[in-house]
Amino acid sequence: MNRRYFFPAMMAAAQSAKHAVAASDKVTIALMGVRGRGRSLTKAFCAMPDVNVAYVCDIDQNVVADGYKLIEDSGRSKPPLVADIRRCLDDKSIDAIVMGTPIHWHAPGTILACAAGKDVYVEKPISHNIREGRLMVEAARKHKRIVQVGSQLPSLPVTQRFHEYAQSGKLGKVLAAKVWNVQMRRNIGHKNDEPVPGGIDYETWTGPLPKLPFNRNRFHSTVNWHWHYGAGDIANDGVHELDIARRALGVELPDFISGMGRKMYFDDDQQTPDTMNISYQFGDKVMFYEQRLWNPYGLEGCDNGISIYGDKGVAQFGHFRGKNWGFRVLDGENGKLIHEEEHDTSSIDTPHARNFLDCVRSRQRPRVDIEEGHWATSLAHLANIVARTQRSIRYDSKAESVIGDAEANRLVRREYRSHWSTPKG
Repeated sequence: MNRRYFFPAMMAAAQSAKHAVAASDKVTIALMGVRGRGRSLTKAFCAMPDVNVAYVCDIDQNVVADGYKLIEDSGRSKPPLVADIRRCLDDKSIDAIVMGTPIHWHAPGTILACAAGKDVYVEKPISHNIREGRLMVEAARKHKRIVQVGSQLPSLPVTQRFHEYAQSGKLGKVLAAKVWNVQMRRNIGHKNDEPVPGGIDYETWTGPLPKLPFNRNRFHSTVNWHWHYGAGDIANDGVHELDIARRALGVELPDFISGMGRKMYFDDDQQTPDTMNISYQFGDKVMFYEQRLWNPYGLEGCDNGISIYGDKGVAQFGHFRGKNWGFRVLDGENGKLIHEEEHDTSSIDTPHARNFLDCVRSRQRPRVDIEEGHWATSLAHLANIVARTQRSIRYDSKAESVIGDAEANRLVRREYRSHWSTPKG
């Protein structure tokens, strides 16, 4: 590795102690990943007049055109394209990294950025495994960094009102929640390994993971469905609703997890479950997660939703009218609708990006701080451990380890190859 990419301890300490960005100054960012969710983040941050985009960091030259168009359409000049995030971290003018990469780069990129004195906006799920998430929290705290998790829904006013209602006492004694992810995903088919296409820096994309041959069914939009890189749709999509339900119940991490998860429907290269039914116990409260990725008709009128159950009524959160997120309340005696409201979600990323930029200036904790993102993502990882071992587990939330099951506990972390991005610890 080039010597100039090392960060001596004194430099890291100085960077981590730097003052908040002045209200009159623009926040200078590097966009890491501009395809998929990265494209949505590019659009959201380029809509902010107080943002300067200094770099686009992406390993695939073939997919950056749309991101660059969004940047230039916003009236900004075209920033340089780099594949190696260290180029951005080495630039002292960069205030923050906006990370829309595949999951396996979330932890390495965040930890490196924190050590370099940069604030971070990192997409959900924050990590590939539980141990990575804890290292991310520790890096943010050690270097005094603002780290916002890209679970956008808590920044919507309607979500905040839903949480207030769920905890107001109007539902009576609240003991249970249900989360569902019921939608029709596509069959990705079967593909053979092939040479790395031109324009792709596959070595950097692989990062700290043991290197596999290039395969289009383990790249870009299909990467989440393979255990080596991703954590399935419970982490990709379900983690949004798990986080909202966790907040509504007022809980953090469970002590007992049971249920099932396996691939039942698709005949393709996906490894992660298309069907799950998981129960989480948090002391005297319980949460249920239901996933079917082969139903086009959703559940309770929407494909992704939450129910909070009290002994006097139920509050439900989802996009029940098709597009907009909102919540409704059903009376406990007759199931009659007694309250309903929604939010125009055409700008779902905007308030969350705004909250991050404001926190970069104020140094206040963001709406979805890295530790809360770690709790929500851990719920997905724990469900996957149950699915992969096919048995219930007891969990020590203080030590963040599975109790009395060495095989299951090995899935709390992973092995890495020797690489400059490998998380330490």
